Amino acid sequence: MSGEPEVHEEFEARLKAYEGRPAAATGVGRDPVNEPMIRHWCEAMGDTGPAYTGPDAIAPPTMLQAWTMAGLTRRPERTAAYDELLALLDESGHHAVVATDCEQEYLRPLRPGDEITFDSVIESVSGRKTTKLGAGYFVTTRTDVRAGGELAGTHRFRILKYAPAHRSSKPAERRPRPVVNRDNAGFWEGVARHALLIQRCTACATLRFPWLPGCTSCGSPDWDTVEASGEGTVYSYVVLHHPPFPAFEPPYAVGLIELAEGVRMISNVVGVTYDEVRIGMPVRLEFRAYDDELVLPVFRGVTP
Repeated sequence: MSGEPEVHEEFEARLKAYEGRPAAATGVGRDPVNEPMIRHWCEAMGDTGPAYTGPDAIAPPTMLQAWTMAGLTRRPERTAAYDELLALLDESGHHAVVATDCEQEYLRPLRPGDEITFDSVIESVSGRKTTKLGAGYFVTTRTDVRAGGELAGTHRFRILKYAPAHRSSKPAERRPRPVVNRDNAGFWEGVARHALLIQRCTACATLRFPWLPGCTSCGSPDWDTVEASGEGTVYSYVVLHHPPFPAFEPPYAVGLIELAEGVRMISNVVGVTYDEVRIGMPVRLEFRAYDDELVLPVFRGVTP
């Protein structure tokens, strides 16, 4: 044990050597600051601030990082130094990663038409830290964002590269119980007998899901139900990696399923691995018992 701190010190010295080295060099924003992205951001955030519309509109300051993002492709300007740092942590067993926080500083507003350039530097690598997730190192990068060559803001982004902690065996956790009320009780009664029921307005025949006390098309409070065929497709999906929740084993796919009847519902996609799930994938309804009390509708992916 007497040599262990020296090993840590030697390893941490290697990590510290990356401080001050570039993480991304001479990056160029994929698009100039533009009104459509500002509008989409404000709609998603529910931000109706008057400064973000009209002839003198500015971009919301919190969009600073959005103008530097590369989408789903790897950043071409990412440096070998940053890749080496991450590889060094991976090889030492710190292969898991989670984003922890970010800090932004705003120096001047961004306006439609501004051309964005940026540079990133590995600002700091912490000493070894012990967290609930496991022991690891915090890596902070600082990105200086410029508009027309003028510094407009700074974005610091911090991740934890860690070795996952071994979990002691615990009794299996129960899944959360659904909230059943007078508006959706009929749906859960159907699930109990393995029937997926969709509300139908008896005035205009509009189908609706989730269950509601009145029709969103005509306002009628009168309704009956139709039973779903069980056929559907994945309209959209997310893969949950972190944070872990009791009774759930990440990673797993949660899909927005478009039923053959035209309504959509959220449920787990099962029967395929999370990385096989695709938008447009056909799925079939099945009912899965998670314990003696809980039965839930899930959708089994159908692969070619």
